Amino acid sequence: MTPPILTFRPHHFLCSLGFKGKGYSDGFTANMSQIVVDTLRAPGGDDTLIEVTGATDDICGPCPKRRGTLCTEQAKIAALDARHARALRLFVGTRLSWGEAKRRIVKHVPPGSLQTLCQGCQWLELGLCEKALADLHDGH
Repeated sequence: MTPPILTFRPHHFLCSLGFKGKGYSDGFTANMSQIVVDTLRAPGGDDTLIEVTGATDDICGPCPKRRGTLCTEQAKIAALDARHARALRLFVGTRLSWGEAKRRIVKHVPPGSLQTLCQGCQWLELGLCEKALADLHDGH
């Protein structure tokens, strides 16, 4: 049986890289943990296929800010997605494995670049994503 293909907004590639068990609500955090910890970081997780979407995705499902296919902070999210799509060379409909996504992150997102790339993200100040990005570049 073929595993399902995950759907991600462009900025969720880096969010998944930096995820450390925090989220907007208990339901959101449990869903994100299932996707990131139980799937992407599990043995064989690098082979997980992800399709880029321009609307809400598998991570957004239980988010309290989701309104149908949009977000209550849609302008901010659209700007985040545009910057991430440009940086990672992603387009709606792009399909790639989690392993390929991490290789793109290493190639196109240098350590220290998240202050600009993730500008406006409330999670940025925690430093989790910057640490995860540095670790990925260091081969951890």
